[in-house]
Formats: sequence, structure tokens, C-alpha cells
Amino acid sequence: MVEETNYQTLELAYAPPPAQPEARRPVVVVGAGPVGMTMALDLARRGLPVLVLDDDNKLSVGSRAICFAKRTLDIWDRLDVGERMLQKGVSWNVGRVFFKDEEVWRFDLLPEQGHRRPAFINLQQYYCEGYLYEAAAAHPNIELRWKHKVAKVEPLEAGVAVTVETPDGSYALTADWLIACDGARSPVRKMLGQESHGRIFRDRFLIADIKMEADFPTERWFWFDPPFHPNQSVLLHSQPDNVWRIDFQLGWDADPVEEVKPENVTPRIQALLGKDAKFELEWVSIYTFACERMDAFRHGRVIFAGDSAHRVSPFGARGANSGVQDADNLGWKLALVQRGLAPESLIDTYSHEREPAADENILNSSRSTDFITPKSEISLLFRNMTLQLAKEHPFARTLVNSGRLSTPTFYTWSRLNTPDVYAFSKSLPLGAVAPDGPVTANGERGWWLAQLDGRFVVAVMCNTHLPTARVLEDLQALQDHPVGVKVVLVLSPALAQRAPKGLAWVEDHEMVVTRRYDALDSACYLIRPDQHIAARWRSISVPAIAEALNRAIDATPGNAP
Repeated sequence: MVEETNYQTLELAYAPPPAQPEARRPVVVVGAGPVGMTMALDLARRGLPVLVLDDDNKLSVGSRAICFAKRTLDIWDRLDVGERMLQKGVSWNVGRVFFKDEEVWRFDLLPEQGHRRPAFINLQQYYCEGYLYEAAAAHPNIELRWKHKVAKVEPLEAGVAVTVETPDGSYALTADWLIACDGARSPVRKMLGQESHGRIFRDRFLIADIKMEADFPTERWFWFDPPFHPNQSVLLHSQPDNVWRIDFQLGWDADPVEEVKPENVTPRIQALLGKDAKFELEWVSIYTFACERMDAFRHGRVIFAGDSAHRVSPFGARGANSGVQDADNLGWKLALVQRGLAPESLIDTYSHEREPAADENILNSSRSTDFITPKSEISLLFRNMTLQLAKEHPFARTLVNSGRLSTPTFYTWSRLNTPDVYAFSKSLPLGAVAPDGPVTANGERGWWLAQLDGRFVVAVMCNTHLPTARVLEDLQALQDHPVGVKVVLVLSPALAQRAPKGLAWVEDHEMVVTRRYDALDSACYLIRPDQHIAARWRSISVPAIAEALNRAIDATPGNAP
């Protein structure tokens, strides 16, 4: 058995600064956390050389971000790291909410079958970073430089000048683009004189990672005002390696120095688990939080992603998950612009789409925090009455907010969408993330999202009849588009028996994909490289698809690359 790497103690190899002046870099990513590494992998797989700079040579210590959502796993699947995350992580779909000593609500975040990935996995951030690091280190288009601290960023007319400090001296480089994934305190943001604006919440929480053998189910348990921690809240989560994460609300007046001492942490855990419970403290930390964002995520050739651009409270697991979605949104756009296949205005649609997404996450996170930590007697009374009613009355459960858990933002407002001409189900609007479903491809059972491989995909849903030979020829020609287009026929079991040659196809053997895409009467979808729906029709028109494709890369008339 191969011994697993201890990512918390791993020291990454430092390389001295280059001896000679460097050639201009296409892309520099600052920060090697989950967002920065996802960004680097996405760009590298699209053919862009990426330089990653980080001021440290170690990965995270302690669990930190642990809840990774289905959407994040789908993105990592496209980057070939999702399966490893899943295999190590603890999968869960169910959460329970308790008020005092009673369960008042049980919810299932993925009640419908037919999805490749669970609603969430719990995985310590150091594993996440370790797996992303190993994938990045193995990619020929990625260069990682540890203990290379960005000391100065100077915007140029069509690029960025960067000064980098190392233990062996400083050096300068230039890049076409710099992507700041350098965290909530973002030095790059400060270098540009930018700030984040929002709310700082006056409360403190204790995180305790403990190692123990326990028979708790792999679910999310949240207590309001429990007998073992009165007038506060507690969250319990399972992690790999028999590690359990417990979050205790402490209140603003708690002393952060005293509260992390083992003699003060242990009694809190014993109150939850019992005085005879056997456990080992692995990591303890105190956190406060804010919900805030920058006014704009793009500043010339400097682009901000993840916590450097926006911060949320930890309730709902919207931090790292939204940062990975930032990278997913930006990667394909930057690659097309850098290769001269789309106008630079396409980069502006990153802000156009992700700034409202940040607002959505901040709104949900703020509401969760206000419910969990009421600051007035009226708010406390409302919360407690809601929790009491939730046990018997379904309407009250919709008001219970122990953290509205991360879901992907649907870009319904995006200018990259082609408006519907035909009616489709309201449950799947334009701009939504493409749903998954079981399919058969090349004679093997698999999943629909595996067909969406980072290119534009034209999905032709055929339930009762195949396209004509002429239409099939036109669809095949569409695959020669320089931006990269893949056409996939989604065939009913009957049509799969006579699938045409020359185009990729899958059999929708359970008809799940057909139903989820409202395609029982046939349909055609244009799906973006980040798996969001850009356009759809009830019949196939290759000229209409080509026009929608141009719109999806912001190449409208008068705005060609």
C-alpha cells in the first residue's frame, strides 16, 4: 500500500529567480490555492502557458474550506481531478437541523437520481490543494514558482509589469494578463489601490477538527441553541481520515487567544459528545467573517477571482465553490481572446456575469448569517418561532436558514445568451448550467456532462426522428469553426439503432437527459465551454446556431476579433 502524502507538512521546491530577463508571459496567476490552481489548469488545458507565483512553499494547514459542491466537482471532472477528490472525500446529500434538543427538519439536496456526483463532498482543503498541485506540476504548460512574492504590479497599456521578490533577490517580468487569486487580503488588490466593500459581522466562531471513531451518519448537522451550547449554534461535519469538523458560535466578546487553548476547547467538545468520548484535537482556529466584494473584478489586464474579488461568510459553502466557478467562467474566454478568436470585450463578460453571481452569494450568505446570529430580540423571536413551527409545518421550513448551500448561478441576464424563440420549461432557463444524466457512449454507460469537454457543444436531441442528410452535413461542417465546436446527437433508444455516421452520438437509454432538457419533442442546444446554456431551438437551423455562436463569444456585428 502506497503511503499517502502529508500535504500539511509538504514543502514545495523553491527555484531561484531567473538569471536572465524573461520573455513576456501570456498569463501570470498569483496565488496557488484552489482557485488559482483551478485557473491555471483550465488555461493550460486550453493551450496557454501559465506561470503561477505564490509567496509560500506550503499548502494549507487545517481543514479550512471543506464543503465542495456538485458543480465544483463537475468542473474538476473536466480538469481530470474530480474523481480523485471524490474518492478521498466524504459524500453527502442530507442535512439535519435541530432546535434545542429536537430535530425540526431533514433535507435532501439531491433527491433526484441520475447524477454522477453527490450534492457535496467534505474534503480538507490541504487535500484539495495537494491534488490540484500535483495535477498542475505534471502539466507541461504550467510553471510553479514557490516563495516568489509579487511585490509590485504596474498596469501597462496592453499588459502588466510585475516585480517579484524571492529569498535570493528580486526580478521583473511582464505578462499579457495577470489573474489575482491571492485571497481575501489580496496584496495585488492593494497594489492597485482597490478595496472591497460590504458588511463585517461582529461574531466569532471556533473551528475544532477532531480525530475520533464515531458512528454518526455522513450528514450535515446544525444545532440552534442546543442544551450543550446554549444560546449559540453548532455545526458538525464528517471529513476523511476519521476527522470531524465542529464549529461553535462563541459571540463577539469571546477571547480568541483563550478560546483556542485545549483546556477550553475540550470541555465544549465533551459537552457535545459526552465526557467519556475519546478524541484527539487535530486543529483549532477562531474565525470572523465579512460579506463584501470589489466594485469591479477587471482592472485593465488585471483580473480578480475568488476571495480576492469577493468574500462571504462560511455558512452555505459559497466561498471556494464560487471561486472555482469564477475560474470556470474566465478560462475559456481568456483563451479565446488570447488566441485572437474572440474580441477582448469577451473578457468584460466575466465581470458582467460573475459580479452579479457574487452579489447573489453575498445576499444568501448574509441572510444565513442574520438568521444564525440574530442581533435583536425581535430577530431572535422570529428565528425561534420559525424553528418551532418547522417541525410540523412545511411552510416554515422554507424560512429556516442554517446556510443556504452553494448552487451554481444561472446567467439569465447575460448578453452572451440568444433569446428563446420557442417555449421551454421554466425550470431550465437560458444561462443555466447544463444538467447531467446517464447516457451510453461508445457502448459504455457513462454521463452526459462527460461529453461537454471544454469546447462549445451543439447538442441535438433526437427523440422521434433523425436530422436530414443535408442538416447532418451542415452540422459536421460547423465543427470546423475556429473556436472549437463539438456536435453531439442525443438519441432515443429506438434511434440509436440507426445512428448516423460522421458525428458523435450518445444513447439516452433512460431518457433522463431528454426530459431534463425538455426535449421530448426534439430540441437543439448550444452549450458554452463552461457548460452554461447559451441558446436553444425546437428545430435545427445551422445559420441560427452560427449566429448564436458569434453572440456567445461577444462577436456581434461591428465587434469582431
